[in-house]
Amino acid sequence: MMDAAALTSRERVLAALDHREPDRVPIDLGGNQSGIHRVAYENLLARLGLRETVEIMDLVQQLARPSEAVLKRLGVDTRYVAAGAPEGFKGAVVRRERSGRVWEDFADEFGVVWSRPDDAPNYFDITHSPLAGLSLEQIKGYPFPNGGDPSRFSGLRERALRLRRETPYAVVSGISGVVYEICWYMRGLENLFVDMMEQPEILETLLDRTLRYWLDWFRGFLDEAGDVVDVIMIGDDLTGQDGPLFPPRLYRSIVKPRQKALVSYIKSRTAARIWYHSCGSILPYIPDLLDNGIEALNPVQITARGMDPEGLKERFGDKLTFWGGAVNTQRTLPRGTPDEVREEVRRNLAAFMPGGGYIFANVHNIQADVPPDNVLALFDAAREFGTYRRS
Repeated sequence: MMDAAALTSRERVLAALDHREPDRVPIDLGGNQSGIHRVAYENLLARLGLRETVEIMDLVQQLARPSEAVLKRLGVDTRYVAAGAPEGFKGAVVRRERSGRVWEDFADEFGVVWSRPDDAPNYFDITHSPLAGLSLEQIKGYPFPNGGDPSRFSGLRERALRLRRETPYAVVSGISGVVYEICWYMRGLENLFVDMMEQPEILETLLDRTLRYWLDWFRGFLDEAGDVVDVIMIGDDLTGQDGPLFPPRLYRSIVKPRQKALVSYIKSRTAARIWYHSCGSILPYIPDLLDNGIEALNPVQITARGMDPEGLKERFGDKLTFWGGAVNTQRTLPRGTPDEVREEVRRNLAAFMPGGGYIFANVHNIQADVPPDNVLALFDAAREFGTYRRS
């Protein structure tokens, strides 16, 4: 085990990613896949007696940006830095009335419209996919945004360097590299699944265009921060709770090569470690992700088929860092008692943490219905049970 007295948060995270045992398990909170919903955050602030103006850092998922006071109270070892939207992009939320309900709508850079009703305001969902119903030729002519627009990265280097030079924390990027999911956002999920069977050239065309977008995006991002960030987040949801969402042969023949090309480019430009995000039973694809060059897996949905902590650690613990998997986020965290949360965290840590290769985080984001005492139990248990014994 490493000398505990010498470790900063950054060193702690990097040790875990190197499959070495640090002084304690590193803790993460605050990313697009390891965040906290604004309602849960507001309740946590009240529980802690803190008064803050809550900033939304992810509009679709309604994630709050945790303050330094909260991050320090929870013992978090990561800090996030992200690029922005390009100059001239509006993306404003517009209120409209439809079918007797008041809705908030906004269009993203790709022309996808996201909406939420006033009477169910927890999240935005897709209500318009701009490529639905278009032919292959029309899709080829559809205007994609410029991923390499330099205005996206204005001030990025300064923000990243400030974290590196003035804080002890690991610097992690915001979510990026969403090669596959953007395709179904634009085409519609059902439409894209039909395309896979009947017109796979549509999926290939879309993947090539999203890959081009992200290669251009990463050229700009890595020019600014490739020598500063410690971890880069990429990902696409490939699986549901019971396994792959579409035939694995199509993943391996069509999607995987594009993902691998992106990872290869990133690795050619930076020493940052790359995590991959997919919810669900990702077990069948772990060998593919490793082949692609992925070093960490998030969110580790431990209740999905085949995703038990012991089995994952035994099969892949020497090759892959598990980033998440702390607690059953569908039952225990929202509906259990603080003691039940604490006990489940203890069991999962016992499975994941030996030999390093584990970073503590919830399974995906902490949702609106999670009580603040359970949030505190989650992170307090990480520090209580996540310490490595000195030899």
